[in-house]
Amino acid sequence: MAAEILINVRPLETRVAYVESGILMDLKVERKSSPTWVGTVHRGIVTRVLPGMQAAFVDIGLEKAAFLYVGDILTEEGKEFFADDEDHKHQDDNQDYRSSRDIKTPIQDLIKEGQHLMVQVAKDPLGTKGARITTHISLPGRGIVYMPYVKHIGISRKIEEEGEKERLKKLVQKINPAGGVIVRTAAEGATEESIRADIEYLDRLGKEIQKNYEKKKTAGLVHAELDVELRALRDLMSEDVTTVWVDDEEVYKKVSKFVTQLMPKYKQNIIHYGEKKPLFDLYDIDLDISRATERKVWLKSGGYIVVDEAEALVVVDVNTGSYVGKKDLEDTILKTNLEAVKEIAHQLRVRNVGGIIIIDFIDMEKESHREQVLQAMIEELKKDRVRTNVTSMSELGLVEMTRKRIRPSLVKTLCEPCRYCDGKGYIKRKATIANEIFREIEREVGLSENAKRNLIVHCHAEIVDWIYEVENETLEHLEKRFGHSIAFKIETAYHLEQYEIFDN
Repeated sequence: MAAEILINVRPLETRVAYVESGILMDLKVERKSSPTWVGTVHRGIVTRVLPGMQAAFVDIGLEKAAFLYVGDILTEEGKEFFADDEDHKHQDDNQDYRSSRDIKTPIQDLIKEGQHLMVQVAKDPLGTKGARITTHISLPGRGIVYMPYVKHIGISRKIEEEGEKERLKKLVQKINPAGGVIVRTAAEGATEESIRADIEYLDRLGKEIQKNYEKKKTAGLVHAELDVELRALRDLMSEDVTTVWVDDEEVYKKVSKFVTQLMPKYKQNIIHYGEKKPLFDLYDIDLDISRATERKVWLKSGGYIVVDEAEALVVVDVNTGSYVGKKDLEDTILKTNLEAVKEIAHQLRVRNVGGIIIIDFIDMEKESHREQVLQAMIEELKKDRVRTNVTSMSELGLVEMTRKRIRPSLVKTLCEPCRYCDGKGYIKRKATIANEIFREIEREVGLSENAKRNLIVHCHAEIVDWIYEVENETLEHLEKRFGHSIAFKIETAYHLEQYEIFDN
């Protein structure tokens, strides 16, 4: 399928879009003010070991301490014994392999407070959490992922032809690298020469990282990852990509040099975009990005989905909206759910949401319809470059799934919590605030020994208007009951929910 990569560069922000047949399939946004740390290697110092959690906090030179789980610590046992090849793959610029051995050694017997470790960031800091790190160092190249400190050969599961898998495995065995190798999907059909060049380069890089680690005596960065545009080309470039558009001359030169050195057969595909029309307007990508920051996304049929990102999980709700169908209710529901499947898969990719995801499809009575929707969801998610895992659909139409989360979502990157509601997504009704004020007045007066004192309520103008227009009867009731006058003073700087009560 014909694809294009669009690289939009501004002084403080770079955006990379992967487009297939005019449809946005992948989006990466990186700002200089908040760069990704995934893939970077650091000298870390263990600050605290938590036996109860089988984890540790490690200072790696960032604002927040990083989190190291016992399963992410490479041991002498783990250097030789790893899970099946099918479990090893490099996705979205991140190493993702784990030892299949049971964790037999407790973390307090593996590391101690004050100990120095070479670690790699596996997940960016997110919210209040620090970065997730691992001592399983892996260095991604064009055709392989190289692991300097283990001895292992793995083949990407996306290479389906068994003969090709065996050929690549024998080829790596023939080269006999000092470290471990995972052959990436991009290496399908690769020659021994290109694989060898990748291994030799990454082996040299591994030795250089080791030297930098030994030189550095404090916690901090040892090895930085490539810039976002180069990472994207390393991971997304393939035979399907006909053109790479770059709208900045300096970055165009950098990209051209990178592709010429790493993948020379694609160097003629790199084109400098110098038109006045913004590059992303070629495929209305900014419109797609705008839709991806909205809570509600409309479907062509008139139905819609609602996407809510919470701390613990992401919830997607499917609704028929104005779609009434042409046959019966069950047919309408099935068509809406199937249309929603495509949009949900698209939104998950563009929004880059991860972790636990719950999809609430419209309830379907027929088991065959539920199975049809579930299979459609699984098929759509195969297009996703990030690992996903889907469970069965419940009788209520709920689908539980996970999507690997290593970076903040698009909403977290482009947006910030509402300053007014403080990220809650709602504020109290004026009636609620008015009644809170009345109850507070009752407490104030009830506890007061001064029977003649008057009260002044400082609050927002909208609350004053509401009380005088709607709650005036309640106000008069309180004044008559307690024999106090109650006055209001408008505070223009107050939040709608804010108020204070003072003696006159």
